[in-house]
Amino acid sequence: MTSKSLAGAISRLEAERRSYAIATVVRVSGSSLGKPGFKMVVNDLGEIVYGTLGGVCPEGPIISIALECIREEEPRLIRLHLESTEEAVRGMAASNSRDEIFVETFCGGTMEIFVDPVLPARRLYIIGQGGKDDVEEALVRIGKILGFEVWVIDPMPVLEAEPDQLVTEVDFDLSRLEIGPRDCVVVLTKGERDVKVLEAISGKRPIYVGLMASSKRAMRDLEILRERRVDEDFISQISTPAGIEIGAKTPPEIALSIMAEIVARIRGAAVLRKGETQPPTSTRKEAETTISLSGLSCDPQASTPQDKK
Repeated sequence: MTSKSLAGAISRLEAERRSYAIATVVRVSGSSLGKPGFKMVVNDLGEIVYGTLGGVCPEGPIISIALECIREEEPRLIRLHLESTEEAVRGMAASNSRDEIFVETFCGGTMEIFVDPVLPARRLYIIGQGGKDDVEEALVRIGKILGFEVWVIDPMPVLEAEPDQLVTEVDFDLSRLEIGPRDCVVVLTKGERDVKVLEAISGKRPIYVGLMASSKRAMRDLEILRERRVDEDFISQISTPAGIEIGAKTPPEIALSIMAEIVARIRGAAVLRKGETQPPTSTRKEAETTISLSGLSCDPQASTPQDKK
C-alpha cells in the first residue's frame, strides 16, 4: 500500500467523523511476517480499512486492542508474543500486564505495536434564545479553549466570540443535528422554549445535556416532558440547574461551572452539583470488552474474531 492509500483511508474516516486507531509495528524480534513500519487502520466497528501487520496472527488481537484504545481514548504500546500453545499458556499465566499479549500460533517471534486512537473533536451544542447572553459568549470561548467543536444554534445571536458553526435559522429543526454519544448540549433558552428544545433532542444520546434554569422552572420543565412521555432515561440525564458548585456568580463563572461539569462527566468524575450536599457516583458507563486470544490461526483463510475487510 502507498502512503497515498493511507491518506485516502484516513481522509474518508475524517470526512465521516469516524473514530479509528492506527496500529504501527515499531520493533520485531524473531520470526514474523510483519516488519517495523507496517501499519493497519481499524475503524470504530472493528474493520480493517487499510494495511496489514503481517497476517491474522497479530491482527486479530490488535483489532480488539484498537477498539479498547478508541473507547478509552488512550494510546498503548503492545508487546505481542507469537508462541506455541505451551509457551503462550505459560506466558499468559506469568504476565500481569494488559499490554503483553500471548497468541497461540506457530509463527514465533515477538512484535511491539503502537496503537494510537484518533477521535473526532467532541461537539458542544449551545442552544440560545437570541439577544446578548454573556453565558453563551463565555461558553463559546471556554469550549474552544478545551478543544470542542462549538456549535451555536440561536435565531438572533449577539456574539463577539466566533463559534465553529452558527445556525441562525428561525424554528430550526433540532432533530436534524448530528448529536453523537460523545457530544454535549447546553440549553440556554430561558424558559420560553425549554421543553420544545429538550423534546426535540430527546431522541439523541449525548454524554451531557445541561439546562440553565431556576430549580422551580426546571422541575416544571421536567414534569411537562414526562407528561409528553419523553423517555425517562433521557430526562434523568438532564443536568439542571446546569453546572457544578463553585460559588459562581458572574456569567463567565457560571459558564466555567457548566464546562467543569461537562469535563467531569466525560472523565467519569463525581462532583458536587448545584444544590447537592453529596456528589453522586460516576455516571460514565464503560462497555466491557473481552479479548479471546487462544486458538487464533495463522491460516489466511481462517476466520478471525473480526474478518479482515
